[in-house]
Amino acid sequence: MRYRKLTKNREFTRLYARGKSYVHPNLVLYVAKNRYGVPRVGLTATKKVGHAVQRNRARRVMREALSEHLSQNAGGYDIILVARGRTPYLKSTQVSRTLAALMRRAGLPDKADEQS
Repeated sequence: MRYRKLTKNREFTRLYARGKSYVHPNLVLYVAKNRYGVPRVGLTATKKVGHAVQRNRARRVMREALSEHLSQNAGGYDIILVARGRTPYLKSTQVSRTLAALMRRAGLPDKADEQS
């Protein structure tokens, strides 16, 4: 795993309050700089997304998209991905394209761009 996880409620709350949000109908991305020099990531799928199976699928698809796009040398950022209502019904390629667009808007380096 190339990133650390955000686990504490206060970390999520701080990022929601102070981070910059980038919204798309499929996903929401929250980003803020951190002092650790490594990216820390949190994935969120609330009950609005659906039952446990849908929430787990949404998190799984977001995790896969992150592995495709989050660069190891992304620097010190805290990142939260929030699933929207349609996220569990999307193909993984659609979520991947959405995440790439949101990361571009946020100014984060994309691993897919580095490889090509």
